[in-house]
Amino acid sequence: MKELIKFLNESPNAFLAVENITKVLKDNDYIELSEKDKFNIKKGNKYFVTRNGSSIIAFNVGKSLKDPCLLVSASHDDCPSFKLKPESIIYQNGYLKLNTEVYGGALLYPWLDRPLSIAGRLIVKDKKGNIKAKNYDYSKPFCIIPSVAIHLNREANTDLKLNPQIDMLPICGLDEKNLLDFLKKETKENILNYDLYLYPTQSAYVWGMKNEFISSYHLDDLQCAYASLKGFINNFNDDNINIYCCFDNEEVGSLTRQGADSNYFESILKRICDSLKLDYYELLANGMLLSCDNGHAVHPNHPEKTDINNNVKLNKGIVIKYNANQSYTSDALSSAIFKDLLDKEKIPYQFYTNRSDIRGGSTLGNLSNGHVSLLSIDIGLAQLAMHSPLETSGTKDYNYLVDAIKAFYQKHLKDNNLR
Repeated sequence: MKELIKFLNESPNAFLAVENITKVLKDNDYIELSEKDKFNIKKGNKYFVTRNGSSIIAFNVGKSLKDPCLLVSASHDDCPSFKLKPESIIYQNGYLKLNTEVYGGALLYPWLDRPLSIAGRLIVKDKKGNIKAKNYDYSKPFCIIPSVAIHLNREANTDLKLNPQIDMLPICGLDEKNLLDFLKKETKENILNYDLYLYPTQSAYVWGMKNEFISSYHLDDLQCAYASLKGFINNFNDDNINIYCCFDNEEVGSLTRQGADSNYFESILKRICDSLKLDYYELLANGMLLSCDNGHAVHPNHPEKTDINNNVKLNKGIVIKYNANQSYTSDALSSAIFKDLLDKEKIPYQFYTNRSDIRGGSTLGNLSNGHVSLLSIDIGLAQLAMHSPLETSGTKDYNYLVDAIKAFYQKHLKDNNLR
């Protein structure tokens, strides 16, 4: 929990999450590759590649590869928030406000009256004229989105309708200023542009009568991203290529150059095969993908929002997600293979489907499969208040997922003659 909490606190958005994942990989002797250079991959070694500074793919290669399998876990590192617009300062009614737009499917009302900061990426020009990207985190409270007092809006508790362009603009001062000038003074950098997002400054914390809960911003999906990383990091099978993916932009559809619905994963995998002289299509036929993203736990006050039988609870194990219309990729074959693995390791699991009259969300597994088609299953951990600036899940479930990912990467799929 301490490691997870540190990672959550230091990774308010995708850019900083990838920076922190990179640190873990480098500390464990992973070699950084660049898409601009030729790949020279050797058996028994471990590597990683980033794109846009906000997505990352890491992989380790077995020493023999006599009968190679491909095992992949994929998660995402972005989360619903508010992104600053290019002309981001509004001076109005004596207040300095930030002009923002909603990123992803944010639950709006919990953002009100919280201390918020800004973080993301700055594009700077150095003294030699080179343009570079630098991650930035103001880290202290910087702004707040004030609610309208109950005296001025008597219907606030019964009819809360929030307009993102009116109600959700944070105040950050009383004097008219230029944000770019403020950032230049703050960072001592020649800033050309920025990708900056709001985030709540409240730290992640464990709570409950038996410390059974963890609450944090960005649990969806950094909890899966970090658990997958811990299960992957030093986990080899001499006949496998094990791959860890963490993609940006899942919350807005993944159709970006660094998203799951791009050529990123496909191009890296083809270059791995080319370097190792493996048949790409044969490797895919002997591969499996775990799409790791959290799912909705039964709500304590609204159990009617979940399916009668296929609902999930905190600290009751890994969630296996199903959807008849394939918003989730799980099917009888992929889930049977994964359940068999969990049973052998004595790791608890549970099943999730949406109510038949409620349209649920989707995730990156089926989008990734449009480019790299693998036997796939959608899994995750149960949580409450998804897409809120403060989400909650169970403390036990995190360790279940770490153990499951470890067991998954040690598996050799050709043990199952079900193709």
